[in-house]
Amino acid sequence: MIHDYLVTLRNTHRKLIDRFSFLVVGTSVLLFLAEYFQSADKRLFQVLGSVALVALLGLNWYLSRKLGKKVYYSYAMYVTALVWATMPQFQWLSLFFVIMGLIERQAKKDLEIGFSSDIIIFHSIPRKTYKWSEFSNIILRDNILTMDFADNRILQRETIDDDSDCEEDEFNDYCRKKLKAHRTARPQHNQVSDLPVS
Repeated sequence: MIHDYLVTLRNTHRKLIDRFSFLVVGTSVLLFLAEYFQSADKRLFQVLGSVALVALLGLNWYLSRKLGKKVYYSYAMYVTALVWATMPQFQWLSLFFVIMGLIERQAKKDLEIGFSSDIIIFHSIPRKTYKWSEFSNIILRDNILTMDFADNRILQRETIDDDSDCEEDEFNDYCRKKLKAHRTARPQHNQVSDLPVS
């Protein structure tokens, strides 16, 4: 669908997801090695998998901390799933790591909001669609998008677009006209809530 405007919001959960991924893969490596050294049945795949995982974790750490690049742990999750499948117990954890690897990229995507003539679409999973009449105000100022819902909820997030003041003014003027055109009779609210929208 073609939008009149497309605003991208910064994903504020990326670092948390990276830390969680690093923690669960790192913990798995320790468990793999502990099982290898304690078990009478030595499985070389556990050691090889652990070495590969340490290399992947080290590479991701270097890329994110030293070079400031975006990293993904999906390959590390898949390798971890393979090793868990060969373990004598808790093989079901391999399914958990496969699922985590599959959803990681989607969970770390920046949220795109499309503004069209009749609707506003949040391109998330699941996709959310709103009418202009469901908002009392929408404004973009200094790369901060503020969306005031008619039911007193507020969404306020940083955008990743480096818009000039002229583009912000143009967008704000567009929103002001759409809100005015789609305004319907609804009860007026006196309270202002600052609860974030999930």
